[in-house]
Amino acid sequence: QVQLVESGGGSVQAGGSLRLSCAASGRTFLNSYALGWFRQAPGKEREFVAAIQWNSGTSYVDSVKGRFTISRDNAKNKVTAYLQMNRLQPEETGVYFCNAPVITSRQPKPGAHWGRGTQVTVSS
Repeated sequence: QVQLVESGGGSVQAGGSLRLSCAASGRTFLNSYALGWFRQAPGKEREFVAAIQWNSGTSYVDSVKGRFTISRDNAKNKVTAYLQMNRLQPEETGVYFCNAPVITSRQPKPGAHWGRGTQVTVSS
């Protein structure tokens, strides 16, 4: 079983920055998993934000390219993924969830493992 625990959410003004962390544990081959972030705004569906593969290949939704950066630190039994978010906008308010996504030829799809989420609030 894979456990994903997010941290780093909070409240910022528009144009500000936050850094989210996702600590993944539970299996010895964690470093072969892709890790990623999805977000869900109030009243909207959960959407893909960014993902990073085991070989550090990355993908982003178009709206965050150039502002968000995903990275990861690999260890034998624990892997941590980070999401640096710059120039945040109010419409990016929501709960950000860590996930071990399925990498496809198009946009990564959600995998079975989710964290509980961390709230990000951007005020105008």
